[in-house]
Amino acid sequence: MRTFPPRSELLPARDTTGLPGNALALPGFFLHFFSDGTDFCCLSTCSANLESRYNGAMQSEPNIILSGTDPDLPAHVAEGLGRYTGFRDMAQGGCATLRSCFDPVTGRTVAIKTLPPSLCHDHRERRRLLREARVTAQLQHPNTVPVYDIGDDADQGIYFVMKRISGENLFEILKRIARGDEATAAAFPISRRIEIVAYACQALAYAHARGVIHRDVKPENIWVGNFGEVILLDWGVAKVWGHADDNEPVSRSVLKSDDTEDRQLQTLTAGGQRPGTPLYMSPEQVQGSRSLDERSDIFSAGVCLYEVLAIREPFRGRTIDETFDNIKHLQVEPPSVRSPDQRIPTQADQVVAKALQKRPGDRFQSMRDLIAALRDIEA
Repeated sequence: MRTFPPRSELLPARDTTGLPGNALALPGFFLHFFSDGTDFCCLSTCSANLESRYNGAMQSEPNIILSGTDPDLPAHVAEGLGRYTGFRDMAQGGCATLRSCFDPVTGRTVAIKTLPPSLCHDHRERRRLLREARVTAQLQHPNTVPVYDIGDDADQGIYFVMKRISGENLFEILKRIARGDEATAAAFPISRRIEIVAYACQALAYAHARGVIHRDVKPENIWVGNFGEVILLDWGVAKVWGHADDNEPVSRSVLKSDDTEDRQLQTLTAGGQRPGTPLYMSPEQVQGSRSLDERSDIFSAGVCLYEVLAIREPFRGRTIDETFDNIKHLQVEPPSVRSPDQRIPTQADQVVAKALQKRPGDRFQSMRDLIAALRDIEA
């Protein structure tokens, strides 16, 4: 039993237009980290027409010094967003804006998510962002992003304040391995890649115990920090108890007609569309099952596991329809057969095969079962 210690060919292209460097997702966003891994900007996934504004200067994380820890508290702390200073636009999309700013009370830089001015008084969008904020805040786990505050600003409406994070998403790591980057392959051998998926599964196990289904598990939403931490991000399309079922069957009719095929393959999370990302959807998500449960996340985690092992996506088709058909019907070859050069353990093939069963009843029946199987892999 293994315990977790603290290619030459490219992966099939994904639409990452405008995402130079390392990208990762916070709730509803793809984040870009500059080369020093300390500052970021992001792109909202809420709209196909993204308007990102990259910050020109790269900044290093400052040392914690006495002048930053010992000043008196502000004599007056303003309400709402007035508490924060030094707002810095990172990105904005059709239904959300993310900015960094400074909190003079705690002396730290944070990230704040708000609605754009055109939507800040829209009841439906306010409710959506508030639900996302509370789901993220209530999932207090070492492998989720902390939420520091939620509020309703008099001018800008609903907002929530999160930890500003640094690092990169798992897909960026896999891309470099696929390109033959020896340093990345050495830093992230198969055992470490399995470990990263297992940590993301720990967050999912906790969420499932709280009645929350993520519905968008993918490498882009798994953040690997600069100090080894692993965070599962983007709970913006999560399903909670009492949530009206919006899992309609998927077809081209639910996609924006002006999207390119690659963009369609990347995301369906735009406002009013089906939740989830096509390459990682479970068969029941594609079919529009009215009874999605945690086993849907288990399937998506299995797709991630296949990808970290084989450095290949198991179900990608030439079109989105072919991708959905593959998810529903294709019996994929084991990762070790798909990528023999990766020296994948036989046990890993078996775990993937069970996680990717088409019928939910044939998969692992809980995320804890999948985690136990991952820990038993000899790598």
